[in-house]
Amino acid sequence: MHSHPFEPFWPIQKIREEGVYFYRQAIETYHDDERVRVADHGRMILFGSYSYLALNGHPRINRAAQDAISRYGTGTHGTRLLAGTLDVHRELEAELARFKGAESAVTFTSGYAANVSTITSVVGRHDTVICDKLDHASIVDGCGLSRAKLVRFRHNDMEHLAACLADPAHPGHKLVIVDAVFSMDGDIVDLPEVSRLCRRHGAILMVDEAHSLGMLGSSGRGIEEHFGLPADTIDIKMGTLSKAVPSVGGYIAGSQRLCNFLAHQARGFIYSGALPPSAAAAALEALHVIQDEPERVARLHENVRHAASALQAIGLSYTDSATAIFPVVCGDDWAAFRLARYCQERGFYVQAIPHPVVPKGLARLRVSITAGHCKEHLDQFAAVLDQGLDELAIPKPEAPGSTPLQDDLHALLRAEGDARRGLDRVARD
Repeated sequence: MHSHPFEPFWPIQKIREEGVYFYRQAIETYHDDERVRVADHGRMILFGSYSYLALNGHPRINRAAQDAISRYGTGTHGTRLLAGTLDVHRELEAELARFKGAESAVTFTSGYAANVSTITSVVGRHDTVICDKLDHASIVDGCGLSRAKLVRFRHNDMEHLAACLADPAHPGHKLVIVDAVFSMDGDIVDLPEVSRLCRRHGAILMVDEAHSLGMLGSSGRGIEEHFGLPADTIDIKMGTLSKAVPSVGGYIAGSQRLCNFLAHQARGFIYSGALPPSAAAAALEALHVIQDEPERVARLHENVRHAASALQAIGLSYTDSATAIFPVVCGDDWAAFRLARYCQERGFYVQAIPHPVVPKGLARLRVSITAGHCKEHLDQFAAVLDQGLDELAIPKPEAPGSTPLQDDLHALLRAEGDARRGLDRVARD
């Protein structure tokens, strides 16, 4: 018996019946201190935001978007290759290139489109693409659509990556793709070693910086700055304009040759309408604000350190955390749902992440910290989390970066192939 084609992987109806469904909630108002008013829930403190630098609603960015609408209108006149390119698009791409230390940049309508379009343009069925097992779904989808041979190495396992690169059975050009910051675990890829291995084996390196732009590095320029590596370490620099940068869209930065190639080859660029002028102008001004207000990056880093200490004080292991993402692994999906509800009922907006988004048995709360949080909020949330784990009898987990849980993760991935395989199968079908 096949399930109905519209049946989701999650037991949505049961989740609703149990009163633990908190997805797609409507935020009515947003305030600078990470407080939001949520429809039917009232005022809450937001711990599920991607706006790591708390730039959403910044007056300069708002004004830039409004001015763009006054100048250009709300839309464009077509695709970028035809009548859709505006001078604000060119200005944004030039600023992205400067910010990322690249020769050029090209923008897409989303980060998903940037990944899928780039991967399917760079490699084909006679090539090999090598990915971390926990890479984002858009990378997995792009690899499948490219028809290249897909090889997946164990999460952040450099020995396994080296073996994959050295395997003579892998044909053609080799493209290695990794996330800079893994969005569900909050850990950072070992970029120095990935880069060394790619250069040794003549592979092209692509890094998804959706969650590292604005978060990593002393000025928020990302993973190369974080490790003190030169700006040409990464061949294909992918990022989004919808997280630390409070707009919408995605980009690829790299050599002039790469970006010119994508502008004339990538289907997601050629056959999609251009970014709305308000979105492009907002993203451009956000990059300026990040550079003009370096205290935002510094405050984010300070809040990350304080959050790690507060969580460590209640028995959670986050001693080495360097990112704004703190996964609280609960194990069972329903344990994560119940803990999320416990926090939500006490005024903290945080989401449960169940299987198959994460490996089975590693359901979690995905807690994200921003520059807009105050230390009082961080301490209050840690206290509520401590009480919830105790009252719900959920064992206190170790951070995913610690050795025991990382071993468990590898074992689970090997046992079931990959927790995301079900999602990948749907994408292929």
